[in-house]
Amino acid sequence: MPPVTKPVFWRDPRMPYAELRSVEDGRMVCYEPHTHIQWSMGAITGGQSTFVCGDRRYQVSTGTLVFMNPECVHACNPIDNQPWAYLMLYLDAGWLAQLRYDLGLTGEAIWQDIPCDLLTTPQYFNGFCELAACLLNPNAELIDKQSRLIRFLSGLLPAISGASDRRPPADGNTPEKLQQLATYLDAHCTEDLSLDDLCQRTGYSAGYLIRAFKQYFGLTPHAYLINRRVQVGQRELKRGTPIAEAALNAGFADQPHFQRVFKRLVAATPHQYRSPLTGQASEIK
Repeated sequence: MPPVTKPVFWRDPRMPYAELRSVEDGRMVCYEPHTHIQWSMGAITGGQSTFVCGDRRYQVSTGTLVFMNPECVHACNPIDNQPWAYLMLYLDAGWLAQLRYDLGLTGEAIWQDIPCDLLTTPQYFNGFCELAACLLNPNAELIDKQSRLIRFLSGLLPAISGASDRRPPADGNTPEKLQQLATYLDAHCTEDLSLDDLCQRTGYSAGYLIRAFKQYFGLTPHAYLINRRVQVGQRELKRGTPIAEAALNAGFADQPHFQRVFKRLVAATPHQYRSPLTGQASEIK
């Protein structure tokens, strides 16, 4: 059978902290640099691709696990239109922070970045693929899915906390004005903002603001704003909001604009992403 070219999403309202995506033909799925509010991990299940995480760039292939901290700018795309396939798991950062604390890996139940970009240990790669198969299985019981997820993470998290493929530590010294601006954009991302507004808030010139913001956040202020709007749109769609209404609620002028931007950042159409919240895997046509 030919590979499924549309992404498959799994979500279950009884496990609101987890979401899974499966792609069998990654040539049809390309991303612009973007971020997630969740912690994310992926498995390359076929072929090879490029993986950009912050300022690091890798060529990854079958058998590799990749990891992305919340708000880390990243992208993963095919190489010269070569076939590749992958699985992606998205976990709520607060839920995962509590699990790491319960496992004794952190001293507080608050989010702390995991200093690892990738891992090639077969044990964990195979374990993740088995977990994904369970989550995607509509006949698997809820308790089985929950238990497998906890068991897998309980083994993986200690391993990647000390993995050799570690990302360099962030300096943590984001200028206060830029941090305040990012917080403002988070709160007002659905509003009609101008670059002049942002310059007045910071006291920076337009050119300096754009360069400095990208240096510390990995995106220009406009790209950061659009990324936040798409995240709002994703939340709306997961609630079952109609696409046109979700577009307006997320701050887009109309549905076509929302659909174009959504496809660039999520590598799926809003219609594909808005899968029924039944607890079963579903390919949205």
